[in-house]
Amino acid sequence: MARPSSDTKVVDGPRLKRFCQFCTQKSLPQYSDASALRRFMSDRGRINPRTRTGVCAKHQRVLSKQIKYARHLSLLPFTVRV
Repeated sequence: MARPSSDTKVVDGPRLKRFCQFCTQKSLPQYSDASALRRFMSDRGRINPRTRTGVCAKHQRVLSKQIKYARHLSLLPFTVRV
């Protein structure tokens, strides 16, 4: 029996390559800039993965360490109450 055509994926076109924000600006994430670090966190306070943030592996490691450091200094919350 043939598969229905709804199971196949349709590709609209080539995906655009996302560039790392920190590589293009030639800067590093800083723990003191809490508002910039919040952009890389979910609404629940978790660190977003690279696939969602578009940051390269090198800067994602630095970013996660800076977010954790800012949490210990009470600049960012560990969790957010819902």
